[in-house]
Amino acid sequence: MRLTKKTHACVRLEKDGRTLVIDPGTFTEQDATRGADVLLVTHEHPDHFDEDRLRAGLEANPGAELWTLRSVAERMSAAFPGRVHTVGHGDTFSAAGFDIRVYGELHAVIHPDIPRITNVGYLVDGSVFHPGDALTVPDHPVDTLLLPVQAPWSKISEVIEYVREVKPVRAFDIHDALLTDLARPIYDTQIGSLGGADHGRLAPGASTEL
Repeated sequence: MRLTKKTHACVRLEKDGRTLVIDPGTFTEQDATRGADVLLVTHEHPDHFDEDRLRAGLEANPGAELWTLRSVAERMSAAFPGRVHTVGHGDTFSAAGFDIRVYGELHAVIHPDIPRITNVGYLVDGSVFHPGDALTVPDHPVDTLLLPVQAPWSKISEVIEYVREVKPVRAFDIHDALLTDLARPIYDTQIGSLGGADHGRLAPGASTEL
């Protein structure tokens, strides 16, 4: 499987000529959904869900379909009948040759005064886990953890403990658009030395084989 990092929380996974895209948001490149067969969205915040980018992907490929939670599905389903599917924690499905398990229920706490919204994570082919905006630990071994490395709702000690708890073979940073170049070496050093897993960072547009 080939992993391509897009800006912020969006990634593309490709295998056998099929493409799966997770969380194309407002920080993500305009063409992030181009060629996608499967679209997944973890929650409704605009840095993960941009309606225009999703529409572009679904319109460009009549065979493409979207799986997401109810709040996003309600905004997309009327325009694409039969192609938008609502999922929640514990669901499993197959799409375009990818096998997907859904984990998690709530977004991480930003502040006690801010109501929590629904958030789901996706485990793809029993190997790659994208948690969205939560530190959800799946009940399944993870080879590649897509690690939300910096956010208003997290601190680095929580990120490190999350890597330790999931115990992936490797972790690649996502959710990093607000992380400055000055801070990146600090995060790289501390997560890499304390997390207990190989830790890597891909520039937007860069790819790696898993």
